[in-house]
Amino acid sequence: MSDILGERDPHVPQIPSRVAEPSRESQLPKRFYKDVDVVFAEDRFTVTLDGKPVKTPGRLPLALASRDAIDLLAHEWKAQTERIDPMTMPVTRLVNTALDGVASDMQAVKEDIIRYAGTDLLCYRAGSPAGLVDLQTAHWDPLIDWAQAQLGARFVLAEGLMHVLQPPESIAAFGVHVAAIDDPVVLAATHVVTSLTGSAIIAMAVYRGELDRDEAWAAAHVDEDWNRSQWGEDEEASEIRAKRFKDMKAACQLIRLLV
Repeated sequence: MSDILGERDPHVPQIPSRVAEPSRESQLPKRFYKDVDVVFAEDRFTVTLDGKPVKTPGRLPLALASRDAIDLLAHEWKAQTERIDPMTMPVTRLVNTALDGVASDMQAVKEDIIRYAGTDLLCYRAGSPAGLVDLQTAHWDPLIDWAQAQLGARFVLAEGLMHVLQPPESIAAFGVHVAAIDDPVVLAATHVVTSLTGSAIIAMAVYRGELDRDEAWAAAHVDEDWNRSQWGEDEEASEIRAKRFKDMKAACQLIRLLV
């Protein structure tokens, strides 16, 4: 150490060694339970850990009306090893968010989905190259037609990124169907699909059973997949996409089992 006159101790390096930061894994809570089960009580299924019901971070019962849906959560809890990693539990995280947050302000979530419809991915088309134009047409035109026929919402298309104002009556018609979603978990899952795809139309098509998970994911990534086919795959972008797909999978599973 330096003395009071500021002379440097020769045994201390000029550039201090950086103290190693603890790994993320070491900061995760240890698994504290042995057995994971599902119990039925008060018209709901609940995950239990060593016989004790799991609760959300907000201390609400982690319970769902569907046995198949609660089995998804139970599987995530069983899959934890020495430590509990929330990032490997997308279904649990989504249900926690729905019960603790979305349930208390469903209208705000519905309005956000409707806002997406006003700038929906499917409405903004490329003018070239021809291959990309053809892919967008093949994936997106059937959904635009479906929205008009089944939801009563006629969307206006635009070329490029210039904003196009959608007819108010179309947004209102679309909003009627969003407003009909009365389950907070389903609403949260639909919002996840909307934000991951950039398209409220795709999300509503998943909710209504018009698209399955893989069809929705493909429709949302037409532009990205085209670029990858032309320029190759970016490793970092692929990792991010894989993480996002886990959340997409969780959301679509919950919609399928709860609607």
